[in-house]
Amino acid sequence: MYPDHTPRPPSEGAVEVHQPTPLPPAVTVPTPVIPVQPGSVPAVASIVLPDGRVVTGYAINPAQPEPVTAKPPVSRAAVNVALGGVGFLAVCGGLILLTSFIAALTAIITQLITLAAVCFGGWIAVQVFTATGHKGNTTVNIRKAVIKRNHFHG
Repeated sequence: MYPDHTPRPPSEGAVEVHQPTPLPPAVTVPTPVIPVQPGSVPAVASIVLPDGRVVTGYAINPAQPEPVTAKPPVSRAAVNVALGGVGFLAVCGGLILLTSFIAALTAIITQLITLAAVCFGGWIAVQVFTATGHKGNTTVNIRKAVIKRNHFHG
């Protein structure tokens, strides 16, 4: 560990500790503040702190926002084309809904006609196949028949 390889007592190989020595406070003489005209900003600004110290530095200019660039006007033709495209899409969507509505209405009407035909056909079938107790459906009023017979032969 030591270059000469000689044994040494532990006190000689101890680490040296250095204690910092405090510095005396700097004596600052406040510099007189130079009055500045209100319209001009100096390149270097000085500020006197409450304890009498003076801080000098460069003035920072506030950040200026970037100027807004004028947008080019949109041509009327481009607006008309865009509105026409939106209108065309709306009409196509409406036509799709209209054709769906017509197909549904046609299906409902077809089902109602079929239902009416089935009900009417069933009513006719009941009238034909129902036994009423007599063979025919003709009712003869004999008194009127006699009057008619006398009238025609009289």
